[in-house]
Order: sequence, then C-alpha cells, then structure tokens
Amino acid sequence: MNQQSHMASYGQPQPGYQGYHQQQLAYDNQHMTGVPPPQYGPYNGPVQGYQQTAVPQGPLRTVPGSALPPTSIPPSTTAQQPVYNQYGQGDVHNGPAVPEQMQRVPLSQQYMSGNTLHSGSQPMPYQQYAPSLSHAQQLPNQMAHMQITGVSSNSASPVSQGYGPPASRPPTATSLPPVGPAAYSAPPQNVPSSTPQDNSLLQHPFPGQPSPVSTFSSPPTSIGLTGVNHPPSVGMQRPPTMHGQPLPGQPPSGPYPPQPNHRSLGPQPGMPGAIPGAPTQGFQMHPAPNQGFVPQQNGSFGQMRAPQPNYATPSTGAPNYSSQPPPQQKRLDPDSIPSPIQVIEDDKSNRGSEPFSTGVRGQVPPLVTTDFVVKDQGNASPRFIRCATYNIPCTSDMAKQCQVPLTTVIKPLATLPADESHPFIVDHGETGPIRCNRCKAYMCPYMQFIEGGRRFQCAFCSCVTEVLPHYFQHLDHTGKRMDYYDRPELSLGSYEFLATVDYCKNNKFPNPPAFIFMIDVSYNALKSGLVHLLCEELKTLLDFLPREGNAEESAIRVGFVTYNKVLHFYNVKSTLAQPQMMVVSDVADMFVPLLDGFLVNVNESRAVINSLLEQIPEMFGDTRETETVFGPVIQAGLEALKAAECAGKLFIFHSTLPLAEAPGKLKNRDDKKLINTDKEKTLFQPQTSFYNNLAKECVAQGCCVDLFLFPNQYVDVATLGLVTYQTGGSIYKYTYFQAQADGERFLNDLHRDVRKVIGFDAVMRVRTSTGIRATDFFGSFYMSNTTDVELAALDCDKTIMVEFKHDDKLNEDSGAQIQCALLYTSCSGQRRLRIHNLSLNCCTQLADLYRNCETDTLINFFVKLAYRSVLNNSTKTVRESLINQSAQILACYRKNCASPSSAGQSGSLDHFRGRLAVNRIAMELQSQTGQLILPECMKLLPVYLNCVLKSDILQPGADVSTDDRAYIRHLIASMDVSETNVFFYPRVLPVHKMDIDSDDFPVAVRCSEERLSKGGIYLLENGLNLFIWVGMGTQHDLIQSIFNVQSFGQIDSGMVGFRLTRIFLLSYLALSLD
Repeated sequence: MNQQSHMASYGQPQPGYQGYHQQQLAYDNQHMTGVPPPQYGPYNGPVQGYQQTAVPQGPLRTVPGSALPPTSIPPSTTAQQPVYNQYGQGDVHNGPAVPEQMQRVPLSQQYMSGNTLHSGSQPMPYQQYAPSLSHAQQLPNQMAHMQITGVSSNSASPVSQGYGPPASRPPTATSLPPVGPAAYSAPPQNVPSSTPQDNSLLQHPFPGQPSPVSTFSSPPTSIGLTGVNHPPSVGMQRPPTMHGQPLPGQPPSGPYPPQPNHRSLGPQPGMPGAIPGAPTQGFQMHPAPNQGFVPQQNGSFGQMRAPQPNYATPSTGAPNYSSQPPPQQKRLDPDSIPSPIQVIEDDKSNRGSEPFSTGVRGQVPPLVTTDFVVKDQGNASPRFIRCATYNIPCTSDMAKQCQVPLTTVIKPLATLPADESHPFIVDHGETGPIRCNRCKAYMCPYMQFIEGGRRFQCAFCSCVTEVLPHYFQHLDHTGKRMDYYDRPELSLGSYEFLATVDYCKNNKFPNPPAFIFMIDVSYNALKSGLVHLLCEELKTLLDFLPREGNAEESAIRVGFVTYNKVLHFYNVKSTLAQPQMMVVSDVADMFVPLLDGFLVNVNESRAVINSLLEQIPEMFGDTRETETVFGPVIQAGLEALKAAECAGKLFIFHSTLPLAEAPGKLKNRDDKKLINTDKEKTLFQPQTSFYNNLAKECVAQGCCVDLFLFPNQYVDVATLGLVTYQTGGSIYKYTYFQAQADGERFLNDLHRDVRKVIGFDAVMRVRTSTGIRATDFFGSFYMSNTTDVELAALDCDKTIMVEFKHDDKLNEDSGAQIQCALLYTSCSGQRRLRIHNLSLNCCTQLADLYRNCETDTLINFFVKLAYRSVLNNSTKTVRESLINQSAQILACYRKNCASPSSAGQSGSLDHFRGRLAVNRIAMELQSQTGQLILPECMKLLPVYLNCVLKSDILQPGADVSTDDRAYIRHLIASMDVSETNVFFYPRVLPVHKMDIDSDDFPVAVRCSEERLSKGGIYLLENGLNLFIWVGMGTQHDLIQSIFNVQSFGQIDSGMVGFRLTRIFLLSYLALSLD
C-alpha cells in the first residue's frame, strides 16, 4: 500500500542534499519575512563567505499538546557558538497530511502551540552529515539491531519523516477490493489526541482512494512493499517559488545538482502530479519522544547509533547527532508480513484434494507441504524432480537479466506413498535399453517416431536413429506407436531398465553388497553405555536388512569390527561354535587378516553372531584406553570389500578425536576466535588431505561410509565427515551421549538408516535438450569429470541439485527436456538404470517466468550454494552475495513485470524493517527502482532468506560449536526441498488444541515468539530436533495429563523426553514420514 502519510512535496529538500534548505512557510503557506539571505558553500563542506551570527534569544516552542513550558536559550550558548535547531534540515515537510493521521507543522521552524508564528526571525542553521556508509559497512550495523519478528501494536506511533522508509512506524493501509486468495491485515493507524486537527496543511488521500482502514487485500499476482515517497496528487497547491536571491533556508531555484549516493526518482506509474526532477529519497528519520527527529546516516535502516568504525566524523561546527540518546526501536507488526502458514494452508485447500497429473508440460506442482497424489502421465513426479522455475528463458541474456537460477533438485530413489505406483522395470534382454546413437539418451515419451515407426528422432539432440527389428511397432493416425500405453518408457516419466553386462565393471555382474559394523570400544564409548546398547539392538536389527521386493531374506552379508588403538576382526562363520577374534596392531599398513568367515549371511550365522554381540561389552568392559584411530578403520572396511569383490556400506560408531599414532591422525584446531574473520573458512576445510584421497578410493570400490558420532568434546567433524560426504553417506551426531537419555533417538536413527532403500556403486548423468546444459552439481558425491556424478551409495533420502546454463537459444514451441539416468546396483546385486524425464516450457516474457517459479526450491538452491561457498569465502561475503542476488531477482520483476496498478497497491517496506534480509534487499532495490514489489510465487522469499542468513553456518551464536556447524553443513548438502523448508522455517504445533479423538494435528502457528500463548503447550519441529514449549500459565489439568505432575514448576525436562515421546511424538513423526 502507498504510504500517504509521508508524501514528498515539490520543492521539499531531501536528506542527503546538504546546503539546500526548505523555504520557511507559515501555516497559511505564506513566506516568512525578515530572513536574511545566506551564501551557500560546497556540498557537505563548511559555509564560505558567510559570517554566522547568534540566533536571537527567545523561547523554544514546544510540541503541540505538550505540557512542557517554553524554555529560553541560555546566553552562554548564543555567545559561544551558533545555535542549531533541534530539527534536522531533512525534517521539513510542506506536503499536505492525510486526515485521521498524524499531522506536523513544517519542521524547519520551531514548534509552538496553535498556529501563531514566531515573532522574530533567525537564519536557518547549516547542518552537515558524515559520509554515507557502504553496503558492506551497513551490514554489521543492521545485524546489531536485527529482530526476528515483531509484535502487534495498537498504540499511536510517533511521527517520522517520510523521505526514507522508516523502520519504527506501523504502516498505513487503505482498503482495496479483495482480488487475491491471500489477504493480510495491517493494524489501524491511531492518532494521538494531542495532534492538532485544524492545521491548514492537511494531506488528503489520492483521488478515488478511500480513507485508511485496518485491512487490505493482496493483489493476485504481486504483493508490493513500497519504500518510496511520491509527489503530491493532482489538485494540491504547490508552495510558491521564490525568484532572485534565495532566502536563508530556501533551496536555490532550478534543478538540484547531482549528489553522490543518491538517485532521484521520476514520477511513479499511476501517480499524477509528479514534478520531474523532484528528489524522492534521502535520509530516513526516526523520531524520539519529545526530542524532535533524530537524523540517521544515509542509506541505513537501523536506528541511530554511536560513530561506527571507518566512518568519518562530522567537521567542526556541525551538530553531533551521536550524542543524542537513540530512540527506542519498535518491534514489527507480524500481521504485516506474508505468512508462510497462510500460504501453506491455502495451497493445501486449493491443490490437496485433486490428483496432480504430470501430462501438462511446465506445470508447477503443489507445495512440498501439501499432501497430494501424483499421476505419472509422461513427466517425472515432483517427488523425484523439482525445479526452481518451470518456464525457462529462451535466451541467456534474459536469464542473466532476471538472475533466477535455472536449477532442479533430483531425488532419484525417493520413497513414494502407498497409493502411488513405483517405477516399472523394463527388460529389453541382451540388447539392453533403446538409446539415441549420438547423445546416448534413453528412450522416453519425448522421442518422435517417423517413417511409419522405422526410425525415431531424439528429443535431445534431434538425431535420427534406426529402430531395432524386435522393437518395431506401427503408428496410429496420431503418430503414436500402437503399443504406446503398454511400454512404460513411452508413456511414463519415470521407469527402470535392467542393465546388461556392458553396464557392469569389468564386464562382470556384481556380487550382493555387504554391511560392516565397526564399533568404537574405547573408554568413553563403554562408559556412556553405547557399546552395550548397540550390541543388544543389533541382535534384532539384522532381521530388517534391505531386501528385494517380496524376497524372504536379504542378500546382504554382514561383518563386525571393534577398535580403539588397534583393530579387532571377528570370524563368525556358521560352522564355528564361538566367534574368533583376530587383532591387527599394525595400523600403519592395514590389511584384513581373514577372508572366509568375515562377511556372512545373517540367517546362516545367527547363533555365532548373537554370541559375539553378547561377548563384546564384557570383553572390553574394563578397558582404560581413551585414544582411538579413525583412518585405519575406513581402510580396513575398504580392504574387506575389495577382497569380497563387492560394494557395501560401513557403519562406524565413533566417539573421540583420533589422536593415536596412525594414518589420519588429527589435532585439536578448534578456535572460535576465527569466527567472522577471513580465516573462518578454514574451520570448514579438512586439516589433512589423507581423507580426501581415501574417499576417492572408497568411491571407486563402491564403499559408502555412514558415521555415528558420540563426542564429549571437539572431534573435527569437518575432517572426519569428508569421506562420508564424498561417498554419499550420512552423519549422525549425539553430543554428550548417555544411553538412558539419548538411546531411543539413536536407535530410531539406526533402524531407519539400516532399513532404507539404497543403491550401490552408482553413477548419475543428466542430459538436456539443445540450448541448455548442466554446469554445476550440489550434494554428497564425488566427480572425476564434468558430467558424471559418482556415488559409492545413494539412498532414498539423498538429493542432487543441478544448475543449468544456456549454450544456445531455446524454442518456445519445443520447450526444454531434461533426462536423469542413474546406474546403480540394487540390494540384491542387480544392475539397473533408473530414468526420470521432465519437460519444461520456454518463454520470451519475464512475466511468464516469474509466474512459474517455486520459492522453496529457490531457497534450497541458495542454501546449498551458500554452504558450499563458505569453504572458500568469508561468511560475510556469502551473506552479501545471497542478498544481492535476491535483490536483483526482485528488482527485475519490479522493473519489467509490475504493472502501475500493482505499484499503486503495494504495501509498505516498513512491514519488514526489522528483518535484515529485506532491509538489504530494499536498499538494493530502492537505489534502482524505489519500490519493492514481490511476485505472488515469491512473496515468502524475503522471510525464508532471512531465516537462511541467520542460520548457524552464516551467523553462528555463541553457543554453537564448530563441530555443530560442520555437521549442519553436511546435512544440508543432501537435503531435499521439503527438508530445507521445515529446517529453516520450523513447524510450531499448538499441542493444547489437539483433539485426542482425531488423527489430524492442529494447524501450525507462525514461527514467532509472539504467537506462543502463556497458557499453551507447543511442539516445535524442524526435521532434526523436537522441542516442547510450555507456558507458565498452562492449566494444571493439561500439565497433569501430559507430564504427570501437578504444576509447571514440577516438570522435569529429563522426564519429558520419555513421556511425551510415548504420548504423541512418535505418532507425529510417523505421520510426517508417511
């Protein structure tokens, strides 16, 4: 909505244009007399050739309605130095005021009660400002006063200048016709009773606009946030222009000279009465109670503070504004910010009831938070592939202009709901899958059969290929094959091919994979209860190993190793009565001491395995060994898989920093002094190249590493997790682990990790149609070239993000095609190819692109890009890059897509003043366009981006350890869109509103402290952790029923985890996973 309460008038000086002053006007718009003419000095410099005289003594006028008596200026003040008005030169306002809002008199003269003018005259004081801060200098200042959310305020806010978007004043809204599905309300603007209502300089709404009310509706295609001042509307009288020599305080006639760091805006669309050349931007003023208006540094959106580092001080004679006490910064009105909860609920109600059919090219799917059913009709399900935009620019110039990244998030082995069919398996026999002769793309629905079905034209490279005789089929009258619906590769977007021996290493079909459990038996692991708990659980967990389809038992073989400073291998051959242990103490040259009996079938060696698991805690129960090795442990598992000629996974349970003398030995390098310095990036880098070389060997063999960490101190996750990261594995971290408190969480993670669908020894390649190509990849994998993504293993939770660039012009008619092919070994040892196809639209208009974007996927890309960038750049640089790119995306939309009507219906930037991301985006945009208007599909981008900027990686808190940051960075690298969505904007569920007779959970509330009632209980979930928030005013009956205690003060946080988990947390997780 346009902020009419701070419209700029023609001839009004703007902050930042020093040396030019507003002509002094009485309340009847008449010129004041007796004002001597000054001579003007250069911009931001001292006045030259002008002898400043003391201001005549007289009473200082008080604010209208104030009970304070007028005060006189002490004689000593006037005798020693010129007296400066307490109101800054930018605090002038000649424009008319809006009725029922705060009015103010021209601030270039002193306030006094009524409309009586000061009898005397005085020269306008000259004010000088320090140089403006750069964006890099402004960022720390804004961070110091950043707020998470705001509170709703019904009290009157102080008057603030309207020359920049003020941060401390709630917005003024006008009612608009409800034209969009989502509407957000703004609080009414209250007017203090002390504000005079009979002032002749009253502002009026623009012609045709109603008076302000408390709510407004968002337009259907954009939500606008304006921070620009508009010229007065048609019919408003313009102050008379002086000719000849200007009076003191009056700007010279003619256009203003250009000023640094400022850009004047021309007339805004749909705003009549604009005067060309009238500046509309400058300083932003924040009012302090009973102190006039405190000026702020140019371009800053935070409150006024003390002088900043690298910031020039004012010259002699200029008023020192930093000496004034800073005003209290008001919290934001959260109802003014687009609500993620509202967007999520609207999408659920609008798109959750109908199945999503993939037959339409370039169709944007429902949000990841919506529960919907997918019907595969030629394009891959959004559970497998999601795009940042489903309408790709036709040219590279257009893509550079909009700055919207062309990315897809691919989850090749994603788990599908029970009511959706899994990809069909196609077997073409010894000939293998049908492929294009040139680009080697696999047969898909986009291939065009010609010449009666004897040839097909590739949709990716346009090459014509002969159809093999056994695959020939006649065409119908529409040009489709007669067996179109009988072949999954011709009618579906996702399917699988059985691979031939040509797709196997050494032209030999692989053996079934193996799982090796490698258990730390040092003092810390035994003392915490980890070893005993793990051994007991493995007895039953081995019955749930992954199996193929309806197979009675799993083909996966298992092996066991324990270690501290040395390694212990166990022979669990089925013919043995008791397990045998073999010790390898030469960790510098690791080898496997046995082949037969190390990797065994679970059912065949059940008795021996159970006996081993019972003996391990007893054998090492009295150990005092605290040092461990880590590198040789991975080497041992790798050598075992090489000897067995199979792929597999290592489950390593580790507790301490590997300090023992062995390959891969590490040292404690934790140093929090490096945070927010240029050397901070070293904390995310491995401290030795040993593990990088080891990871390459593991990928070549198909050896995946899953790491379970149980540290009590620093263990260097950035280095230990490198092998896990490059082999496609997972990391789990349990700080200060105790079996009684953390055992249930650990066992749940272990169960899911062992049982989930997984593919071994995988290679993925992404092919595209002519015009675009895959240029960058994000995720947990290894790449030996620029096209093939190599993974030792890939499970159903891992994703790979791909970024595309233009290499030619695209065609609107043919669109763009993407094909993802994953070659992997199943858990039964079968070599397969999983194919996913997606067809996208192409556009020549930017509006079409912005209408088909998906914010959740954009945020997923920004997060992964930022978290990878911290390896080579400072976190400050990474934050700046994120903000700048987001600002460019929205600026392009504002410049090329926003209509005048949407500009007139835009809301105020004041809504977002407390949020760092939007503040910086607003600064970037205002320097270009003067307005921030959000596309409908990107209206949550500033909110989500702010969550990313305040994450532990980019802005760590004092209690966030270096290991925690490295751990989170690894998790995010392979997260899909739904996981990053809830991780950065957690779900907050009101438990006290839960209906025990219903299977549904109550609607979530916005993730804000102000939304938590003191009489309620809330569950906060981010996909990684669960938190219970209990209000102090919660009813005793509710506390008794959930916690089994009488009052709030009796709740034991240690007990909460057990009881609440059994009551409803497990059921919630089960629903989330389903």
